[in-house]
Amino acid sequence: MGAIVDSVLENSIAQELEITKGDEILSVDGQKMTDMIDYNFYMKSELVTIELKRKNGEIEEIEIEKDFDEDLGIVFESAIFDKIKPCLNHCIFCFVDQQPKGLRDTLYVKDDDYRLSYLQGTYITLTNLTERDKERIKRLHLGPFYVSVHTTNPELRVKMLRNPNAGKSLENLKWLRKNKIPFHAQIVLCPGINDGKELERTLTDLAQLKNTVLSTAIVPVGITQFREEKLKRVDSKCAKETIKIASKFKRVCCSDEFFLLADEPIPPAKYYGNFCQLDDGVGGLRLTYDDFKKLNLPKSVSKPYKIIFACSYAAKNMLQKVAQKLSKIKNLTVEAYPVKSNYWGEDITVAGLITTDDLIATVKDIDCDTVIIPTVMLRPYSEDFLDGKNLDYVRKKSGKNFFVQKNIYSLKEVVEFIKNMVTI
Repeated sequence: MGAIVDSVLENSIAQELEITKGDEILSVDGQKMTDMIDYNFYMKSELVTIELKRKNGEIEEIEIEKDFDEDLGIVFESAIFDKIKPCLNHCIFCFVDQQPKGLRDTLYVKDDDYRLSYLQGTYITLTNLTERDKERIKRLHLGPFYVSVHTTNPELRVKMLRNPNAGKSLENLKWLRKNKIPFHAQIVLCPGINDGKELERTLTDLAQLKNTVLSTAIVPVGITQFREEKLKRVDSKCAKETIKIASKFKRVCCSDEFFLLADEPIPPAKYYGNFCQLDDGVGGLRLTYDDFKKLNLPKSVSKPYKIIFACSYAAKNMLQKVAQKLSKIKNLTVEAYPVKSNYWGEDITVAGLITTDDLIATVKDIDCDTVIIPTVMLRPYSEDFLDGKNLDYVRKKSGKNFFVQKNIYSLKEVVEFIKNMVTI
């Protein structure tokens, strides 16, 4: 692997040094690096010397004067420069295991790396955490982490993760507490397995860890048509029961999907606290809609113009409300069209799993000027969808113009697009 440069930021030190994609940082002040944690630590200086390997193979040393906290402006291919710690579990609900062939290679990687949890907010199970890992975490006081707990019943956790070490690894939660290292907890709810009384037990045990647990997110198990393991889906009854149980505990939130399944309104912002687990689908709809209500909308546009939101079923109701408000702008028509997931199956309702052909099928026959899609449909820093095809392919096949909404929790850039492109 290595510290391979993927891109550099505009007007950065890296750009001035003509560092480009494919170059590799071999060391900083003679220190080899295993990950971004090392890199960030060694870069905290006003004078650093980097050993750079150009993509043509040439190696050079560069001495750099900068502010103490100033970054070089490098985006690396990966936050991990050595081997990613693999997942040793075989969870009954694992999404990676239920994917068909033909998707991006990175989608088949099962990582369980505490460094990615710290750096990027990915979830870890603590089943492969070594004493050496713990020593480094303690020494650098890393955190917070994001931990997939699922259940605090040791026997049940072994069954769910299909790893004999899964029950014993729960002791690491107490170790985090002892060393004052905070974490966010996640529970993937599987009806008939870790719901009901088992869920109450888990939340009670987590509550005993007090402020070490910054938040707990409960999300429904995702089931695609490719799953071989027989699991029950979260239905309306289960969703209502789960919401009720979660309400008994502090800093515990159900994902937005539970409220949609229960046919209950999305809670107010107060319910979500600091919106700690947005990437787990907890509070995104509320945050986006509340932000939209604060925006100043234009009164009219210069000519008839139609925009559609190509969205997930989870975001449908919220975006339909947004569309209704935007359509009050003179000459502007806005509608929301949820994309049916023929690829994964109708139970998959999130935007991040929408494929190109499903998107094309949804928008190709709709008369509109612009299609708005959220950036989560695409691989970060690219226009590639998870099925390996790109946005240019979708443009050609659908004949539509697309606007990619980069901040999925704010519609400000959409409103600015309307103002800048077609308003008077």
